[in-house]
Amino acid sequence: MNIERSSNWREDFNKRLEENGPWDSWSLYKMSYEIEKMNLIPEFSGLQAPKFLTNLMFLPHQMEAAQTVIEKMNGKAILADEVGLGKTIEAGLIMKEYMIRGLVKKALILVPASLQNQWVTELNVRFFIPAIPYRKNTPLDQYDVVIMSMDTAKKSPHREKIYEQDYDMIIIDEAHKLKNHKTQIYEFVQSLKKKFCLLLTATPIQNDVFEIFYLVSLLKPGHLGNFESFQSSFSATKHTLKEEKYLKELVNQVMVRNRRQDTGIEWTSRKVQTIPVIFTEGEREIYDMIFDLKNVSSVFKSSFTMVTLLKEMCSSKEATFLTLNKMLEKCITKEETDYIESIIAKMMTLEVNSKAEKVLEIIEAANDKVLIFTEYRATQAYLQWYLYTKGISSSLFNGKFSKSKRDWVKQLFRERDQVLIATESGGEGINLQFCHHVINYDLPWNPMKIEQRIGRVHRLGQEHDVHIYNLAIEDTIEQKILDLLGDKIDVFEKVVGDLDAILAT
Repeated sequence: MNIERSSNWREDFNKRLEENGPWDSWSLYKMSYEIEKMNLIPEFSGLQAPKFLTNLMFLPHQMEAAQTVIEKMNGKAILADEVGLGKTIEAGLIMKEYMIRGLVKKALILVPASLQNQWVTELNVRFFIPAIPYRKNTPLDQYDVVIMSMDTAKKSPHREKIYEQDYDMIIIDEAHKLKNHKTQIYEFVQSLKKKFCLLLTATPIQNDVFEIFYLVSLLKPGHLGNFESFQSSFSATKHTLKEEKYLKELVNQVMVRNRRQDTGIEWTSRKVQTIPVIFTEGEREIYDMIFDLKNVSSVFKSSFTMVTLLKEMCSSKEATFLTLNKMLEKCITKEETDYIESIIAKMMTLEVNSKAEKVLEIIEAANDKVLIFTEYRATQAYLQWYLYTKGISSSLFNGKFSKSKRDWVKQLFRERDQVLIATESGGEGINLQFCHHVINYDLPWNPMKIEQRIGRVHRLGQEHDVHIYNLAIEDTIEQKILDLLGDKIDVFEKVVGDLDAILAT
């Protein structure tokens, strides 16, 4: 078979010469010229992306953060702005800049499942980056920018498919979830090839100082030495350390952190109160019986189980009952069974929840929208029932909800209900600037969880002072939690920087 070369182009070209056109559009030529000129920039300074993103108004701190990461940190950085300052915008701007300069083509973005669609929308609509959400059979080799949930990425067969790709940039949102080298997601991220890598978290230290060591080691292995040298150099334990100024200096070489007060934007204030709650005699009796469980049998000597039960009793009898009921199945002797059944019987006679009554007082005094955070779904359901009996409308919000249901519940809270009762995972990634009151019904061990909770309402667009109420039952485990929260905040401020108010002084 003979292949002949077409000569049509010559005839077409001669015709255009004779008729003086039509030639290519002058505007298309100018655009092509600009792109070529951009690729010939002799110095890698200044940002090119903003002039192509005319639909976005970048705040000065966002531009500075992007420039610092690109020019001084070689595209490997922790973006640790306080909640609500636009870390997603900064990451999108950095990615766009590298794409325009031809340094990034393929990118993988790992996020909590609840934020996957939000990231897809943000990158496509705001940055004109054609990102797609990863689904079960998405062919990774056919798409350049993929957004995937952390939980999916770390498991087979998805993990192996990712390892086969050659990504130019990795972005991880809510990077504090990596925690340490023992978690599956940390090991997975550590194994990825990372030409450029961004870790996004407002809370790079959540529970202990070693978390910052592991995050920095992902970006620059050896920057803080190995684990043993880090531990000895800074006399580091979970909640104490020395030479914190030197450590802070090293961390700041790979971390950008903007605080609200540094942005030049006028922010509303936080009004934080710790509200003491006193158990009734009946509640105290049950609490003490649970505390004595460890003396009944070795089955109940697990400190984790005991702490869980004590915390649940400070929340609601409903949450406590579910755990006690499971423990009945593990009982070996009749004495153990009888003791637990006696606790359950006493719980069934309880008619008062002192903490719920305090919540009602706060809601009635606020006379406004109120966001409540609890750690237990059983408590969530109880609070909704209790408030309903008092004529107060509420919605529930937790991590099991689909994207559409989350949006629907948020709309209900905005337009109909006075109260939204959320669990920790449910509150992740939801923005509620129209609400100005937050009740921490159950206190977490981790102060950064409180910061994340408050950040749902105290963020860009909030026009009112935000009132935070931390409830703590006197002479219970919640008093110990308050003390430990103070120690953890102290470590965070020594290494990362000052925090906005979380606890009352």
